Amino acid sequence: MFKIIMGCLCIVVLGGCAGRAPQLTPVVQAVDQHLTCEQIQAEAKINNDRISDLATEQGWKVGQNVAAGVVGLFIWPVWFGMDFQDAAGKEAKALSQRNEYLMTLAQTRCGPPMQTASIPR
Repeated sequence: MFKIIMGCLCIVVLGGCAGRAPQLTPVVQAVDQHLTCEQIQAEAKINNDRISDLATEQGWKVGQNVAAGVVGLFIWPVWFGMDFQDAAGKEAKALSQRNEYLMTLAQTRCGPPMQTASIPR
C-alpha cells in the first residue's frame, strides 16, 4: 500500500514539472526612452521572429497534449505529463503587446517617412 501511495505521489509531483514556466517580456522597458527608430524596428522584427517560433512550439505542445490524452485513456498516469501552462501562448501575447507599444513609440518619435515632391521641368 505504501508503495502505491509513494508511486502516485511521485507521479503527481513530476506531473507538476510538465512544460515550462512562461518568461514574459515587459511591455515598457527602461531603455525605451533611448531607442532610435532603427533600433525600434530591429526589436520589432526580432519580436516577430520569436512570435513565429513560439507559434511552432505551441503547435507541438497541442499535439503532445492530444497524444498524451489519447494514451492516458489506456495508461492514466500519462495525463500528469500534459502541459496546461500555455507558456508559448502567454509569451507570444506579451511580445505582441510589446510590439504594439513599440509601434506607438515609433509613430510618436519617428513620424511618417518624409516624402519630397519634385516639380516637373
